[in-house]
Amino acid sequence: MIRVFAKEIGGFLNSLIAYIVVGVFLTAIGLLMWVFKDTSVFENGFADMSTLFTLGPYVLVFLIPAITMKSFAEERKLGTMELLQTKPLTDWDILLGKFFAAVVLLLCALLPTLVYYYTVYQLGNPVGNVDSSGTFGSYIGLFLLGAVFCAIGILASSLTNNQIVAFLFAALLCFLFYSGLDSFAALVMAGDQGLFIRQLGIVYHYESLSRGLIDSRDVIYFLSVCFVFLLATKTVLGSRSW
Repeated sequence: MIRVFAKEIGGFLNSLIAYIVVGVFLTAIGLLMWVFKDTSVFENGFADMSTLFTLGPYVLVFLIPAITMKSFAEERKLGTMELLQTKPLTDWDILLGKFFAAVVLLLCALLPTLVYYYTVYQLGNPVGNVDSSGTFGSYIGLFLLGAVFCAIGILASSLTNNQIVAFLFAALLCFLFYSGLDSFAALVMAGDQGLFIRQLGIVYHYESLSRGLIDSRDVIYFLSVCFVFLLATKTVLGSRSW
């Protein structure tokens, strides 16, 4: 797994993908937080990071698939997948190496936004008048959400040898799994049934973490969803021997 991880990280750093993804993410969030009138911190008059954590997931819906679209699609197109499988590596080694490489790149995109937190912290009146616990809980939620998107993107990439198709399919799946169940519950269900459906969706657990209370049930939920998509990808990879 370590060799695959190192190969993927090297591939990201030796291409423009990593730099473009991080640059686009930081630019988009920066514009939303500081420039665009409807979402600017200055216009809202509140020293908080709500713009990042409310709109950030929708930015990641498109950026994470851009990271993961070549994970397996490029390997299949270039014919290097068969070569990779001849090495003393299990499917899990290959899969987890690519997954953790994508997660590390996600982390590299999120860490620079701490500069935004410091800026908001200094803008508070008095200085430091910001909900730090809620902010860092939201960071954890955004990171776990991004990890789920990475798992979804890798699954989409394993289903095709066309990177564009992998990107579009992953973006669609990320959007549906992020807000689909929540929207469905709001439209057609009420009471306990609606709440149960919302609890199956990602938004419910993401919002729970954003309150600053790190509940193990929410963390386990995100890790479980990641595992389900990775297991589905493992099944796709293993189907070659059927």
